[in-house]
This record gives sequence, structure tokens and C-alpha cells, in this order.
Amino acid sequence: MKKNIIFVFALIAINSFGQIKGTIINSGGNALPAVNIFVQNTYNSTSTNIQGKYELNIQKTGKYTIVVKSLGYKTEKINIDIEKLPYVLNATLTEEQIALNDVIIDKKENPALAIIKNAIANRAVNSNKIARFKADFYSKGMLKIKDLPKKILGKKVDLGADLASNLDSTGSGILYLSETISKITFESRSNGDNDIKEKIIASKIAGNSRGYSYNTAKTTNYNFYNNTVPLRFNLISPIASNALNYYKYKLEGSFFDENNQQIFKIKLTPKRDKEPVFEGYIYVVDDSFAIYAVDVFVKGYRMQDEFTEILNLKQNYNYNTQSKIWSKNSQHLDFTAGAFGIKFSADFNYVFSNYEFQDKFEKNTFSNEILSFDTNANKKDNEFWSQNRPIPLSIEEKADYTKKDSLLVIRTSQKYLDSIDKKSNNFKVMNIVTGYTYKNSYKKYRFNYAGLLDISSISFNTVQGYSLSSGFEFQNWNEENGKATTIKTVVNYGFSEKKIRAMGFYSHRFNNQNYAQINISGGARVSQFNNQPAISPLINDISTLFFKDNYMKLYNNEFANINYTQDIANGINMNSKIEYQTRKPLFNTTDFVIINQDKLYTANNPLNEKDYTTAGFDQHNLMKVGLDFKINFANKYISRPNGKFNLRNDKYPTINLGLEKSFAASDKKYEFTHLNARIKYDVDLYNKGNIGFNSKVGKFFNAQNIAFMDFKHFNGNQTHIGQSESYLNVFNLLPYYSNSTNDAYFEFHTEYKDNGYIMNKIPLLNLLKSNLVVGFHALAVPQRAPYQEFSVGLDNLGFGKFKMFRLDYVKSLQNGIKTDGLIFGLKILGALD
Repeated sequence: MKKNIIFVFALIAINSFGQIKGTIINSGGNALPAVNIFVQNTYNSTSTNIQGKYELNIQKTGKYTIVVKSLGYKTEKINIDIEKLPYVLNATLTEEQIALNDVIIDKKENPALAIIKNAIANRAVNSNKIARFKADFYSKGMLKIKDLPKKILGKKVDLGADLASNLDSTGSGILYLSETISKITFESRSNGDNDIKEKIIASKIAGNSRGYSYNTAKTTNYNFYNNTVPLRFNLISPIASNALNYYKYKLEGSFFDENNQQIFKIKLTPKRDKEPVFEGYIYVVDDSFAIYAVDVFVKGYRMQDEFTEILNLKQNYNYNTQSKIWSKNSQHLDFTAGAFGIKFSADFNYVFSNYEFQDKFEKNTFSNEILSFDTNANKKDNEFWSQNRPIPLSIEEKADYTKKDSLLVIRTSQKYLDSIDKKSNNFKVMNIVTGYTYKNSYKKYRFNYAGLLDISSISFNTVQGYSLSSGFEFQNWNEENGKATTIKTVVNYGFSEKKIRAMGFYSHRFNNQNYAQINISGGARVSQFNNQPAISPLINDISTLFFKDNYMKLYNNEFANINYTQDIANGINMNSKIEYQTRKPLFNTTDFVIINQDKLYTANNPLNEKDYTTAGFDQHNLMKVGLDFKINFANKYISRPNGKFNLRNDKYPTINLGLEKSFAASDKKYEFTHLNARIKYDVDLYNKGNIGFNSKVGKFFNAQNIAFMDFKHFNGNQTHIGQSESYLNVFNLLPYYSNSTNDAYFEFHTEYKDNGYIMNKIPLLNLLKSNLVVGFHALAVPQRAPYQEFSVGLDNLGFGKFKMFRLDYVKSLQNGIKTDGLIFGLKILGALD
């Protein structure tokens, strides 16, 4: 009986579903992709796939007028009388005749310019008509790879069994294929802010059982009525308020649409090649000067993305004679990218349908949750997708789903995972030196031995000489509930010091909701007095071994630490710790150097680099507690069944508040209280670049005689090498430890990056495709004159596709003493450390 009931309901569901389906071709018999098909005067629409096939959701029989339109072709209006569903409707489109004689041409003025000026003048009116709505949204995205070589830079490419099975013998295939169906509520405000609420009804990823796709409506809001269009970079809209400074316009002609409205086709050409602008065409409606369609492309270097070769974007708008609104109903984005001979291509299709335009929304319509998933959104079966997918799958996409979904059953089985692990878990004698990993993918745990020759574990300093680290690590994890555990040991040996140190770490993350996590660690290590740290091991290796500059100052730290962190409210993270430390002095034990033999190393005393016998502090021990809060105002987030994912609201600064207190010290003089705060803020200036601020303030209490490692230290730099993406947390000419304090302090950094806004307009210099960067840095502590730095430089320097360098001229001032120097930014070093 139960089976019969299920069958009846299934039959009702199938019969209640209807479709108009067919194929759209041109007069030459070629399939037309991205053709817009909709029911006249409704918001029920769809688009063709790469094979020209479409499916339009129609629930009832009866008479309909179907509109078929594609850029470059005459729009067809087809009257049909449906007696039975599904209904097959094919169409052949003929090329549109673009005529200039339909346009009144004033020889004194470029006619395209007059049209564009009207489009700019009417931009706010047209934008406001579509500013508030509810709609159905569909997206489909595919990422492909072509010609993946066996080796890159002489190193074998190891994709892993799962990824390798997706590629053919030439190293080509689909890497990623996914779809989403959602309900969206959207509001665009006059100040440029957008509010969105999106509910994912169905989500699917080929070969992924979780299937939580990142193809969402929020990431596809490319609104040409705004001044800028955020395609990886803020690109100037061809009808922006300042667009005439960036574009040349040419009227190609005009034609009349299905509602007998005249449409102007205008060609877009950049005035300057390196500017963040589009090329292609914008179609503008006469009288209302609304957007009819957009068919543009942008070269990668114009987005400061050298790896992207070209990105194409198409948008189609439909007119409803009842609401008198032009609304976007389809969007297509694709791009090609590559490096080292590898080619990537991506293809994304979006359909907006069933609009409900609103005059206003209720007060609590929007919240900080911008995206959520329906229960079982990732469990929808093939029948659901075939009934609700507005763009049919192509043959290639069907094959990819079938292959990967079939393989998924195999790949997640214990037998398969064990067989893959068995191959990679094979132990060889050389693993004693190179390292070894044992993995159980089915039970989700991993054991790792670091080996003895890992380049990242070998370093040099004047206290230990060459030092070598190795150790063991155990990890297990659960993607569904977000739990993860790590147990790790590290053993370090200093060859010149002839001393061994060991540490142990335990970490457990409880979930992906509030990200509660506990970390327990203990042992012995060498620590820098500035624990941020003052100088990275890699830069110190170069400074000491090649220049004999000893900037890293170290002490012996025997410690036990418990740290607990979690989100205690939306946008508020708490981090707490309690720690025991015994600090012991260390001294130089080696004078070894590769170059610059005649120069002496400075002492390990940060207070007096010429004192080789005094450490700068006495051995002592103490306890510390710390409490820090990180606050992101109006924090947005995504709710998924397997976790909450925070998205910082860029409109507001991030604030940090901290308290550190020491107690139970071996001597009362080492006990203190330290309060501190930080405000960090990045302001997007759209096409004019961005400006960042980082301000810190703090105060010590009862800290007159505390140990030097407990002082507030500031990030100086004596190496003339910069390692970070921006310099909002460093003074590039400040000597290490020169302004450290146990009293009050104020630290301020700001940096403006033009993102090409100025540089693109300077002849010859614009060939560099670089960014102008201007910075100011200030530091104030009691009983010292303020320290200031001014800098000007170029970022995004490099060769070909690799823009990883930066060059700054910096000038500093303190106590009337002026110094200057060049800072060479090597951003890749940050990743290597």
C-alpha cells in the first residue's frame, strides 16, 4: 500500500510538470548558445545551452506568445496553442540588420556620445526601477583544464588519483561542475550598498556528496548602472558618471525589438589601454535609455590579473509592457587563463526569473545572514533537477555528472580508499631522511613524520648555529560536523649550541558553527624577544650567513600554555589564554658566516648589541593570562548545514581589544598589566584605489621593571626586504627594539594604493602595469621623540604573468635625524617562510 501511495504522488508530480523545449539555430543551421527565451510580458525565462537546447517551465496548457531573442539576431515572437505538455518549439533566427539610417545623425556631435550622455543622465531612474525585488535564481558553473603537463619546472605534477581520473591522456577535462537553484530577495540602495537574502533550494556538485556549491547570486551582481562593476577588480561601467574619461564610443546602428522600441548598438573602446575598462558593445533603449543588453570583454591585465587572458560577460534584459521595467533575465560569464603552458577555461550561466518588484521591504526583511540552505538542498535527485533546471545540460555536462557521480560511490568506499592509501603509504628507507606520511582516508586520520632534510626545518642563528627540526604529527577530522584534532611533537637541535629542545602540541576544534577550539602546548624553545616575530627565519638566514647582520635576538623559553577561542556572538571572537614561562638568557655560540668574514656578529643582547657578556635580563619565571576580543561590525555570514562561514563587512572597521596580565612571578617586579586596542579599516575608493588604516594604542601598569620580552615591541625592519602584501603593520627603517616600551604607546599606519588610477595615465610608466603606493607611519612612546616614516613606491611589479615584487623609497625622521632607503618587496617570501 505504501509503495502504491508513493507511486501515485510521483505520477501526479510528473504530470503536473510541463515544459516547452526545443533547439534554437541560426540560418546556417548552427546551434545558438545563450539565446534568451521567455513568455511575453512575464518574468518566466530561460536560456539555451551550448548546443542551442532550452527548456521553459510552463505549468498549464493554453495560448502563449514565446519570445526568442539573441544579440545579433532578429527577435522572434511565436504564438502557440499548447494542448499537451511537454511541447516542442524549435526556432531559426536570422541575423539582425543594424542600420544607421534609423538614427538621426548630427555631424557636429558624435551620435553615440549623445546616447551615452542620456544613458548616464537616466541611470538613477532606470536603476531604481530594479532596485528591490524577489526572484528565482539559477546558476551553472564549469571549470576545465587543458594540456596539463607531466612536469612543471622539472617537478612531477601529482594530482592525486581522484583528480587525475577526471582528465584524459592529454591532461584535459572538467575539474569542476556545479549548479544551484535559489530564491533571492535583493535591494540596492542609493549609497551603493546592497542587501541580499538568498535561500538555496538545491545545490549540486559533480562527484561531491556534500554538494554545497559556492555559485550564488551575491557573487554574480554585475550591475552596469553602478559606477563600477566588481569583476575581480573594480572596472569602470561604460555608463558610469565619469565614463566619458575612459571610453570612446561609436554608434554601430540601431534596430527595433519585438515591442517596436528602437535599440542603439554602441561600440566601446578604451581611451587608454591599461585602464580597468571593458571592450565590446552596450545596447541602449531609445527614450528610456535603459540597458537592453551588454556584450563586453576585458583583458586580464586590465584587472591586474595577469593569469587571466580574457573574460567575457553577456547580459540580456527583457521588457515587461505591464510593469514597464527592463530587467536582467540572463547572464553569461566565461574566461580563459593559464601559465606554464596550462590552459584553464570557465563557463558560468545565470538565469533570473519570476521577478516580483517591490516599492519597499518590511523593516526586518534583511539580516546579517545573507545565504542559507534548505534542508536536504544537496540531496535533490535527478528527477528534481530535470524538472527545475532552466538550462538543459550539454552532452559533455551530462557525461561528467554521470561519470563523477558513479565514481563517487567507488571513491568513498573503504575498499577504494584503502587501495589508494596503500600505494601512498608504502614506506621506503629514504623516508627516514625525507619524511613519511601514513593516511587512512576512510577513517579520516593521518600520521606524519617530518623527516630530517625538510628545507623549511633547517635554519641558522648565532645562538644555535645551524638548527634542525623534526617531529611527528597525528590528525583526524570530520567534514560534516567540523571537528578536527591535531597532536604534534617538534624536536629541535642546535649544532653549535649542542642542545636539544622538544615541544608538544594538542589542538581540538569542536565545530564549524562558533569555531570553538582549544590548544594546549608545552616544552622548550628559543623565542624572539618580539614574538610577532621581529624577523623571519628565512630573512635571518640570509642576513647572517651572507651579510653577518645578527638581527634575531633570542632567549630560552620553557613554557606550558592553554588557549581557548570561539565566536561568542555574530562578529565577535574571544581568544583567552593562560601560560607558564621560565625565561633563561642565551648567548652567541658561533661566528660562522659564508660571506663577509671580517665583520663581527653583534651580541644577542637586544638592549646593548656590543655587550657579549650580559643578557639584558635575569632568569625568572611567571604566569600570564590574556583575553582578546576581535569585533567585526555588521558581520555577514553564510549558514550551511556543515557550518557557519563569516564574511567581514568591509563598510566597517575591525576592532581588537586586549588584556594581558602576569602574576605568580619569581620576583614581584615582573608582574604587570597591559591593556591594548587596535582599529583596522580598509576603505574602497572604487576605481580610484583603496586606502588602509591600522592604528594601535596601549598602556602598561606597574611595569617599571618588567623583563624586556614583555615590553611592547614594534615591527621594525633593518634588512631592506619587505615580505607582506601591504606595509600596514611595519616600520621599514625602524631598528629592531629601538623604541620598545613598558609604558604607553600609539602606533599608526596608513597606505594608499591607486590600483592603476594614476599610473595608467602616465606615459611610459603605464607600461609597467603597476600600482602607485603612498604610505605614512608614526610611532609615539613616552620620553622619546615621535618616529615618522613617509614612503612612495610601486607595487605589482614583475615579469610576464608573475607580479610579485614591490619597490618603495622610504624616508624616516626621529630626534631630528633623517634617514632614507629603498625597500624591496618580495611577497613570495611570506609564503616560503
